[in-house]
Amino acid sequence: MIHRMLRYPADWEWHVLLQSRQLSQEGRELPSRKRQNKASQQPMTRPKRQEASNSEKQALEERHLQELRQQFPECAAWTVEARGRRANHISVDDIPGFGPLMTGTLMIQVSEDQSDIQPFHFWISKKRMITMHEDIRVPLRLQSGNHADKYAECDCAPEAFFIMISVILETFHDGLDGFERRLGKLERTMQNANRTSLLDSIFERRYDLLHWSHLFIPIRELHGAAKEVFEQDLQEKEAYTRITHKLERIELLLKHYALEIDTLISMNDAISSFRGNDIMKTLTIFTVVFLPASIIGSLLGTNFDWLPGTENRWGFAIMLAGIAVITIGVYLWLWKKGWTGDLLLKHSKSVGAQKSSKQNRSSRNKRNPVAESRKEQLVVQAHETAFDSAVQKRSRRRR
Repeated sequence: MIHRMLRYPADWEWHVLLQSRQLSQEGRELPSRKRQNKASQQPMTRPKRQEASNSEKQALEERHLQELRQQFPECAAWTVEARGRRANHISVDDIPGFGPLMTGTLMIQVSEDQSDIQPFHFWISKKRMITMHEDIRVPLRLQSGNHADKYAECDCAPEAFFIMISVILETFHDGLDGFERRLGKLERTMQNANRTSLLDSIFERRYDLLHWSHLFIPIRELHGAAKEVFEQDLQEKEAYTRITHKLERIELLLKHYALEIDTLISMNDAISSFRGNDIMKTLTIFTVVFLPASIIGSLLGTNFDWLPGTENRWGFAIMLAGIAVITIGVYLWLWKKGWTGDLLLKHSKSVGAQKSSKQNRSSRNKRNPVAESRKEQLVVQAHETAFDSAVQKRSRRRR
């Protein structure tokens, strides 16, 4: 285990603990994804030297933790409970003679990959903060850029902790931006070409939103717990005020995205319902319209010795004409009753409406220059005539 201590001008310190490998609460190594994939393909065989080196590293790590417990006995229980924990956990306490403190574990997303979730263990008092990491990317990100200068300006450890939370939320913001782009693309696709497969895409966006909500809720709970424990120390602090506004903004975005997805699901249900009604209506109309032809075809297909019209050379033509007249009569009767609506003429009406609107727009945009110049000449002549008449009236009054 790597132990690094950082001391700041306001007399508070930050202890960074980096585990040499992932250990469970029983002290056994947790296999990584690569090791799990290899283990599924090959039998687990370890050389004796590797097992010896792992046991030496484990013993060295236990020795470092033991030294830390002796140096800070108030966090001894936390070092035991936090190791191997891979679930969100927040706890507050007030130790007599020491003061309030907040401990726990926060599961954070380190990269754009949603499965890249790492634990962030923390132990915070007013003048001391201890963080334990299993992935070196987390402490490197927390100490990169101008964050070190911001930590130096903090008056207490809880204030610096919320600067760290703001750094952690950068990945959260990037993920929400990507989610918003995918959601906008889904809305445009649904508007232009609604397909039955879009429902699967909507549910994928719903699962993405659940993922981000699952990561956001513990941070919101952490904000409330810090306000409960360090309210006087964090009052009117810039870092705490900024994270408060940021969490409110993220919460508003999550609610807005949830409302959009619910709206998309409702629209998809409504479109599916209307589409099903149109399909059933069309099938019913075609069934009723061609019912006379089906009945006559069934009668003519029966095994009788004699049928009317079979000996006449125009019998088949007369039968077809009769079927056509009855079919048209049935459709006209349905249309007169208003049961067909504009189902069969919907496309033609829409095309005609589009053509008429284009013609109107083109007629408005196109102007005749000769007619406009003629109108301008008439207006000028009218103004000149009115001016001349006014001058003549004034001259007459003077006389």
